[in-house]
Amino acid sequence: MRLSPSVLLLSTCSLLLIAGCATPEAGGAKPGTEERVADAVTAPLQDLNLVRTKIPEILQHAHEAPYQLPGDGACAALNTELAALEQALGPDIDSPKRKEQLDLLAKGGVAAGDAAFGALRSASENLLPFRGWVRKLTGAERHSGEVAAALVAGQSRRAFLRGVHLGKSCS
Repeated sequence: MRLSPSVLLLSTCSLLLIAGCATPEAGGAKPGTEERVADAVTAPLQDLNLVRTKIPEILQHAHEAPYQLPGDGACAALNTELAALEQALGPDIDSPKRKEQLDLLAKGGVAAGDAAFGALRSASENLLPFRGWVRKLTGAERHSGEVAAALVAGQSRRAFLRGVHLGKSCS
């Protein structure tokens, strides 16, 4: 059974309206509703490499030199860079923000919201025929790889700096 595009669009919009009430606040681990909708809707433009994800400067630096000590290696410099990495990457694995547990109803709402945004993104990605080839030819695939590499480098740098931070007994 194949759904018509109008039924799919109407269903997705309905789910987004419902999910908008259940998504975490903008300061949470996930972007806000407007940002997620914009990301899902602009997927074809990202595939055409017309809209690109900006890599924060701190992650570009981490990609270039993941194990370099900041400045003189003093605690103040470590704290400053760790805060910048936290801003760019979000909370670390053992962060109190990340450990907060949602109640069962909120978890269900978040899951419904994730499903709705996933459906919208999937529908917008399917608008472009031969998407994989288009991404390769436009350079969007290469840019996605650069973004992923910067994220991994940022996480590695944060782990390295946290180890140095603990080794120096910084507060």
